[in-house]
Amino acid sequence: MSLLAADLPDPGLAAFGQDPWWVVLLKAVLIFVVLVVLTLFNIWFERRVVARMQHRVGPNVHGPFGLLQSLADGVKLALKEDIIPKAADKVVFILAPVIAVVPAFVTWAVIPLGPEVNFFGHRTPLQLTDMPVAVLFMLAIASIGIYGIVLGGWSSGSTYSLLGGLRSSAQMISYEVAMGLALVAVFLYAGSMSTSEIVAAQDRLWFGLILAPSFVIYVISMIGETNRAPFDLPEAEGELVGGFHTEYSSLKFALFFLAEYINLATVSAIATTLFLGGWAAPWGVENVWEGANSGYWPLLWFFGKVFIFIFLFVWLRGSLPRMRYDQFMALGWKILIPVALAWTVAVATIRVISLEAENGINRTYLVAAIAVLLVLTVGLMFVPERKDDERDAAEAGDEPHDAFAGGFPVPPMPAGGARRGAAEPLSFTHAPGGRTTVTASAEENHE
Repeated sequence: MSLLAADLPDPGLAAFGQDPWWVVLLKAVLIFVVLVVLTLFNIWFERRVVARMQHRVGPNVHGPFGLLQSLADGVKLALKEDIIPKAADKVVFILAPVIAVVPAFVTWAVIPLGPEVNFFGHRTPLQLTDMPVAVLFMLAIASIGIYGIVLGGWSSGSTYSLLGGLRSSAQMISYEVAMGLALVAVFLYAGSMSTSEIVAAQDRLWFGLILAPSFVIYVISMIGETNRAPFDLPEAEGELVGGFHTEYSSLKFALFFLAEYINLATVSAIATTLFLGGWAAPWGVENVWEGANSGYWPLLWFFGKVFIFIFLFVWLRGSLPRMRYDQFMALGWKILIPVALAWTVAVATIRVISLEAENGINRTYLVAAIAVLLVLTVGLMFVPERKDDERDAAEAGDEPHDAFAGGFPVPPMPAGGARRGAAEPLSFTHAPGGRTTVTASAEENHE
């Protein structure tokens, strides 16, 4: 039994670019409004879920169940004093939040929210536009948003903000490589980079099941890409005060906050589109309800899947501590990227064999070779690192090295004095008048 109905409507790319200007404008405005409202809800949802996990109440005063708390916080930020540091580059300092938030909205232009519907008397897809390289467009726009964080940290004139911006650029380079490799397998199976065609290609089976390693790698990478816990190193308040936005206040800080939560919904929507069948109904629903994939009902399935990922973000934030920076980078370069490379080669080989049945290659041997490749790749990731030569020499000796031998180690004196151990005995000399002289000398003690 298929996870999705096999007869899903597939209008293709020809259905786009035919809408009148007022339909395009109305679609864009609706996407903007939905994302703003979704951000307010996500902030409330995160605070309520984390409060439950920590046995607290959470927001419950403003509005029913505290739903208006996020709106009250937004008004408070808008009324706060806007401060620009003297050492800041004012132009870049003001533009950085805008650069961060605009790409977050633009990415939703190519995300399919549903099939063709009757939109105020006009037949149009529930998607603003589509293109043959829509997924690459989303990755490119998401990369531009990272520059807002980098430039915001650099332009603040603060060391803490600069370090947060540098960390963000390192995260972007590291985890976008793994993310891009995870999506290659999707392109190979779908035969297209168009988002609407990728959704149509999952009419029988979701790619999240048949390409499970790619799905897991993408989920890990999207958490690192959005700077969310446990990968929120650019804004690690325990180390960098507030990270890249330390010097920001008022509406400019609110724009950074808005960009973070819209990106959270954006990567969730991309995961839904590429791995969970997009707007199509879950398995079995189409069999009992013929209209599940028609009209505006697919919006329910799409946002239901998106909220599953949003709950995952919140769950991780309330459960896991922040990683060390070296551990975070090692996870990306030493684990995710090698596994993604091996899996991409395996998927490409399987697709070639399945598409060319006349090649005469035994599939059993092929599968065995792929399994060996994956085992070797995973095994190489867990080979212990070679230690320093000095540590190797100490371990090769007959007796273990004791770093505290002779007392607690003391650094050399500024004037070039000899290195002493804190365990050297002290001599007390009492002089007339009540003055006492303290000296550290092993020779005097032995005498």
